[in-house]
Amino acid sequence: MTEQELIKKCKKGNREAFNILFSRYQTQVINIAYSMLSDREDASDAAQEVFVKVYRNIQSFNEKSSFTTWLYRITANTCSDFLRKRKRNGNVVSINNYTDENKEFDIEDENASVEEGIELSEKQAAVRRAIGELKEEHRVIITMCDIEGMGYDQIAEILKIPPGTVKSRINRARNALRKNLLEKRELFL
Repeated sequence: MTEQELIKKCKKGNREAFNILFSRYQTQVINIAYSMLSDREDASDAAQEVFVKVYRNIQSFNEKSSFTTWLYRITANTCSDFLRKRKRNGNVVSINNYTDENKEFDIEDENASVEEGIELSEKQAAVRRAIGELKEEHRVIITMCDIEGMGYDQIAEILKIPPGTVKSRINRARNALRKNLLEKRELFL
């Protein structure tokens, strides 16, 4: 069933169609939320809130933009709300204390030795920490572009900024990420 057919059914109140949309986009929403919030529990909570908003507001989706653009905009706004609440409540989680060993985002190489697997795991954790240390706008843009593979125009539409701004933010974000990783370069030698 196409995305457009699912959306039309969702607008008519079809829960099965919504469940299909949910299953198609759940991972991407959680990945974006995690990149913005740097906390798995908060990312999961934010993703749930995103899909509740989608379910309640699917009627307002006018189909001028793509569904994913609309969905990712809701995700970014919801995560920004989470960050504001976190600041207001003083509940700031330091990425330096990040110890979640969940490997959901890792891809296992079946041909790698145990030592190579441990080394790869350490590198992946270092990259996640380095991304988590970036400013919010840089984390979001790196995730959308380099992790989710979105194009500049789609990112511009989601974030409601000009494509030129997207390009400059990506450049600044990549430079900041490079700087963060250079500080951890012993892991990459």
